[in-house]
Amino acid sequence: MTKDEDMLFDTIELETPSNTDTSVVDIIDGGAPSITDPEWNDYVMSLFTKKEMYDGNPLVAGLRRVAELVLGTIVYSGPTQVFPPQRDDHHGRATVVFTVEFENGMKFSEVADCWEGNTDDMFCAYAIATASTRAEGRALRKALRIRAVAAEEMTKKDTAKIVRDLSAQKDTSDGGYDDSSRMSDAQYNFIDVKCRQLGINGAVLFKTIFSVDNNRKISKKVASDIIDRLNEYQRDKSTIPEEVLGYIEEWRNQ
Repeated sequence: MTKDEDMLFDTIELETPSNTDTSVVDIIDGGAPSITDPEWNDYVMSLFTKKEMYDGNPLVAGLRRVAELVLGTIVYSGPTQVFPPQRDDHHGRATVVFTVEFENGMKFSEVADCWEGNTDDMFCAYAIATASTRAEGRALRKALRIRAVAAEEMTKKDTAKIVRDLSAQKDTSDGGYDDSSRMSDAQYNFIDVKCRQLGINGAVLFKTIFSVDNNRKISKKVASDIIDRLNEYQRDKSTIPEEVLGYIEEWRNQ
């Protein structure tokens, strides 16, 4: 992995805000043009250093620095919703909603995904991390109101052709998502990670909230519902029922 490629994996994880607000206020800094002026995009792009650009596109690390330079201190930056890959080979689509909040109260949220059709192979194994970095880049681009795409959003693959080829396939039995089939390893592992982070007993969560036993016969649809609920708990920890609290390492075997 080259030094430039390694920079593409710059991710962070912080706590989640209770809400998001994408309202924008015009900010004028010294002799800079107004954020509504046609020259605004060129002005912001001129603030990136050479090391903060990759093939003509700004890296997320550079977007962070320039965003704070232009809009003020970032007081929160992190994922608010995470949807892991649904396929056992971990190369399915991961989707992340990311929020950035500035000291002046402005908040920006964006969503991005990562799958083997829109991501270079070397990053497919890190689908959630890549989707998170891409979503952060999109949120910062929205905040800065620039037209450029973040470098981490780019791929050398012909995504349009890949999508056309997949759409043209008549046989859908080669790994297509079926929410009636059993919960995948990716879902199971993700639920465990979330339970650990939130201090939740997974077995009790399964039985008390979803009325299902903790076993691998749970469908992908139920597993997705559990993941959605855990994301809700992460956004507002005060909603976690007391009876499900108390993470234990062996909950999978209960």
